[in-house]
Amino acid sequence: MVDFLDAVGLFLVFEGVLYGCFPVVAKRVARDVSEQPDGFLRIAGVAAVAIGVAIVWLARR
Repeated sequence: MVDFLDAVGLFLVFEGVLYGCFPVVAKRVARDVSEQPDGFLRIAGVAAVAIGVAIVWLARR
């Protein structure tokens, strides 16, 4: 549970840095993402999950 809370905290830190330091970029990214086809977003999401799991797995080895 502690690891999960650490991960949520780090996610919020990265999101906060993006929105706090680069609000124009964040708006542009949100606009660009909303214009992408659903299939592309699904593939990108699954790829992000796979990369994230691989990073966690490598870090814990």
